Amino acid sequence: QVQLVEFGGGLVQPGGSLRLSCAASGFMFSSYIMTWYRQPPGKERELVARISISGRTTNYADSVKGRFTISRDNAKNTMYLQMNSLKPEDTAVYYCNAVNSPFGTNNYWGQGTQVTVSS
Repeated sequence: QVQLVEFGGGLVQPGGSLRLSCAASGFMFSSYIMTWYRQPPGKERELVARISISGRTTNYADSVKGRFTISRDNAKNTMYLQMNSLKPEDTAVYYCNAVNSPFGTNNYWGQGTQVTVSS
């Protein structure tokens, strides 16, 4: 069955780094646009970063540009989010999302991983 499983969340001090991973199975990962979303406490879910099926095109929310880097390894069916210079406002549950290209008829979500930035 389809699975998206996030790894790598945790507690980190401001200015620190974390690397999130999203392991995919049960579908053709290399045909899916992959996206990281996050949901801060008491707020709506928001897009963090998106990567094309080839990995050559990426998009970021303004709030994370220059600090976060999204990448993917189609051979390993895995997507990553390298998060540097973390701030308390980055605290959220981070979710990975997969949408098939080009028709967008399949939409899969992971269960989320908590990232807490606090001293």
